[in-house]
Amino acid sequence: MRTSIPTLPDHIRYIAIEGVIGVGKTSLARMLAETFKARLVLEEFEENPFLARFYEDPERWALQTQLSFLVSRYYQQKQLLTPDLFQQVTVSDYLFDKDRIFARLNLEGEELQLYETLYAIMEPTTPTPDLVIYLQASVDRLMQNIARRGRTYERHITRDYLTALQEAYTRYFFYYYKRPLLIINVTHIDFVQCPEDFEKLLRMIADPTLRGITYFNPEPSRFGEKK
Repeated sequence: MRTSIPTLPDHIRYIAIEGVIGVGKTSLARMLAETFKARLVLEEFEENPFLARFYEDPERWALQTQLSFLVSRYYQQKQLLTPDLFQQVTVSDYLFDKDRIFARLNLEGEELQLYETLYAIMEPTTPTPDLVIYLQASVDRLMQNIARRGRTYERHITRDYLTALQEAYTRYFFYYYKRPLLIINVTHIDFVQCPEDFEKLLRMIADPTLRGITYFNPEPSRFGEKK
């Protein structure tokens, strides 16, 4: 039987969810937005005209892909500064800062310098989330999730790239002190298929005592174990 839905603390009005490709950011964002009747902001990755070409030939298309994402995310985040009278809470499936994580992984030299210059102009005018949720999972689980959803342009993603991306995220969040950060290991749970797993996450996310960096490693569920 489903338990009562926890209430978000009053100071949590903007939640951003982060994690490596395939970890479940968008799924969790949709579920939280529905649960808390929140405004949903989803990354417009499918509108990036360079993304498929980047996965096929990263060196050639990295700069175009990164700048396209930067501009798209910037304008999307700026819109969040306009209050929504009907939805007091916003849930996003990305953090604006993530753009820099990918840029430092994919760019170098003058291309990275150009990107850093543009990022430095844009970042100070974007909103800062009240809570950041960082989802972690093993590379094996990520590869399974990516294969399961079957996006054509993701078929070129390699284990090495995911591993490097995980390391880049870990380095970034090791020094993240802007807002409370909740790090959740979702390797052995399935919050989409298992209501009990989702309720575990809800209780942590709505915890009014969250401060600094909090690690949450849920007990494995039978749904997560069979993946």
